[in-house]
Amino acid sequence: MTEPAYLAAVRESYDTVAADYAARVPTPAELDPLSRAMLAAFAEIVETSDRGPVADLGCGPGKVTAHLAQLGVPVFGVDVSSKMIDLAREAYPDLRFTVGSMTELELDDGELGGILAYYSTHHTPPELLPVVFAEFHRTLAPGGHLMMVGHVGNGECRRPAHAYGGHPVTYESHLLPPAQIAELLGRTGLAVSAQVVEEPVKGATRTIATFMARKPEGGIAEVSPGGARG
Repeated sequence: MTEPAYLAAVRESYDTVAADYAARVPTPAELDPLSRAMLAAFAEIVETSDRGPVADLGCGPGKVTAHLAQLGVPVFGVDVSSKMIDLAREAYPDLRFTVGSMTELELDDGELGGILAYYSTHHTPPELLPVVFAEFHRTLAPGGHLMMVGHVGNGECRRPAHAYGGHPVTYESHLLPPAQIAELLGRTGLAVSAQVVEEPVKGATRTIATFMARKPEGGIAEVSPGGARG
């Protein structure tokens, strides 16, 4: 599969901001109570299911990966930015981190018991989300679980020129309605079991949505037209 063009912008941008990103982004212990509770719930779900290891896709500097590991989850991290992976390996040498893309994971079919996508899918153009979600479905074991968290909106696309300490970036952020995201997950064969939408508070400007989904026990479902990987 040819690499989608947007990934180059994401990779280069996060390589550029990596050090400042790692310094500025809070650890899970510093998150709000609801965010911490959702991560704890996901950890309990995947531990109880015991379907295989968990992949933190778009792991960045590894802070959330390490948090899940502390909760007893057999987890490893994947990120498209080699600079982020370098920081994660340095900070958490006992955990596994690899460079890779959500559009074409170097994982076997049904290998994973869980996937965490924590603020890591919003750079994907909407027309390519079915590719990403199909990879989630392919790599999850039957009965495996997905937790996906990110910013949502009314379909707007944001193109910041600078981020994380004023560094130049060229990525885009696509803020889709939660209902559209849930529909795309369902069309890919993932059953959405819960959605939590958090409205902006304390000066925040963006709405956050959390999705819990599960791959049915029946195995790999058919992907509807328009939702296939290629």
